[in-house]
Amino acid sequence: MASGDIAQITEALAKTHVGEVELSYKGRGLKLDNAESVKEMVKEIEQCQGLQSLRLEGNTLGVEAAQAISKALEAKSELEQCHWSDMFTGRLRSEIPPALKSLGNALMTSGARLTQLDLSDNAFGPDGVKGIESLLKSPVCYTLRELRLNNCGMGIGGGMVLASALTECYKQSSAAGSPLKLKVFIAGRNRLENNGATALAKAFKVLGSLEEVHMPQNGINYPGITALAAAMKHNPNLQVLNLNDNTFTKRGSIAMAEGIRHLRCLKVINFGDCLVRSEGAIAIAWALREGLPFLRELNLSFGEICEAAALVVAKAVQGKADLEKLDLNGNCFGEDGCEALREAMEGMNMEELLGSLSDDEGEPDEDEEDDDEEDEEEEDEEEEEEEEEGDTEENGVNGTKEIIEEKEKPHFSSEFASFLISPSAEKLISFGAKRIQLIEQVDVSDACKVSEVFLKTSSVYEDEPEVKQAVFETTDALLRKAFSNSRSQSSSLIFSLIVNLGLLKSEDKKIKKVSVLPGHLLALEHAAAQEFFPADQAGILEAFVSRNGKVLESCSSARDALKTTLVKRTTA
Repeated sequence: MASGDIAQITEALAKTHVGEVELSYKGRGLKLDNAESVKEMVKEIEQCQGLQSLRLEGNTLGVEAAQAISKALEAKSELEQCHWSDMFTGRLRSEIPPALKSLGNALMTSGARLTQLDLSDNAFGPDGVKGIESLLKSPVCYTLRELRLNNCGMGIGGGMVLASALTECYKQSSAAGSPLKLKVFIAGRNRLENNGATALAKAFKVLGSLEEVHMPQNGINYPGITALAAAMKHNPNLQVLNLNDNTFTKRGSIAMAEGIRHLRCLKVINFGDCLVRSEGAIAIAWALREGLPFLRELNLSFGEICEAAALVVAKAVQGKADLEKLDLNGNCFGEDGCEALREAMEGMNMEELLGSLSDDEGEPDEDEEDDDEEDEEEEDEEEEEEEEEGDTEENGVNGTKEIIEEKEKPHFSSEFASFLISPSAEKLISFGAKRIQLIEQVDVSDACKVSEVFLKTSSVYEDEPEVKQAVFETTDALLRKAFSNSRSQSSSLIFSLIVNLGLLKSEDKKIKKVSVLPGHLLALEHAAAQEFFPADQAGILEAFVSRNGKVLESCSSARDALKTTLVKRTTA
């Protein structure tokens, strides 16, 4: 073979890359202070043809060293992956932004198109985000698929800068004919809090391409969780959602349940240590029943969930063929509750999927419940203050007026109002056929009001045919109307009734426990036997009556009748 042919083959082979062309300095612990310290590295970068991936993690990079490396990167147009986590250990925070700017400018000069950017564990704070802001807005990131910024201390300000940069990148890339399609976003342990999370939620809503979102341990509570929940609806291909160690509470959980219930691709949900609580767990169970057909993992550990709510969750995962793990550890079941949960999973042939319950907190005693109530009151006050601030900023004076107007409820007629103030069988019977018309005055979107009217009406029950018929006709008409609304409002009504009957302690201070009377339970039993009463809501009610029925001991006969009917509805 001629020497010229050999040379051509050699050159062709040199241009042919099998797999990824990567230079890795990962984990060498190099202290790179100046140009001299990176002389060999720069040489290797310059000589590496078709460089696609550069790993610098696990070293410590100074400004001068970063500038020298940047010079070499200016010619690396094929670079796609920058694994640059943990590369500023021991550096002053003021050194990090200029180092990042140098590296970012080099990439922009080179014309590279990144698919992965990992800057995790760099603790660069809000200023560090500003150091990569121009890079994130540039064509270099139009092709970005994975952005990893875990444990960077971005704070609220950094989160807002990041959200703005991602939104701008999407707008500019769309204008260029190739919209940003970010798939993986990781930003745990960044102290984003509500405002940072809300800003990012707006960006996520615009992107619509996310497949994995990891934002654990960020100090996010109800307002931020609600914003993220709304954003998830616009990312139909989401597969992994990890919000571990934030604070949902009931309202955040309900919003999140609504946000995820139609995400058919969602496989992994991690809401562990999120203070989901019992009402929130039931809302998430509702989302499980509605959708999430390919769910593999559900983590609701350490969420202050009671036994009955856990059983509702367990029943909701029945039929999830892909399920591999249900984690309910660290909740408030007690020994009997843990055993009941294991038996329920075993009855569905899913016992191997239930994670350990070794850290169960046990059933809370009365002192603990009192302490919890005080904590919840403080949380509610904080959330209300944050909501008021958000409403003022977003809506101004007119917006506040609209909110106030929305909260106003229609007035009842004087005769119906008189009955509710002082219920009696005589008054109810005297309404005659007008009873049904009076029920039309009830705003069924207000679960607390529906529950109040139901309980006051059923409190006049007597075992006398005319009274019994009047009570059942009225309460049936009320619940028929209430259950004809959305599923979420139906669930809210069941929550209210469960709390009013003393079967569950709520974080909603508007819902008060009443002195339970047989008529309350018998009216519920009559309604539960009717077709309008949703079977899934009957299942939730049955779980609480069965597990916490001792609080209804004073009405044991009516309680047992209710339980029997509920079991029939759920097994039919």
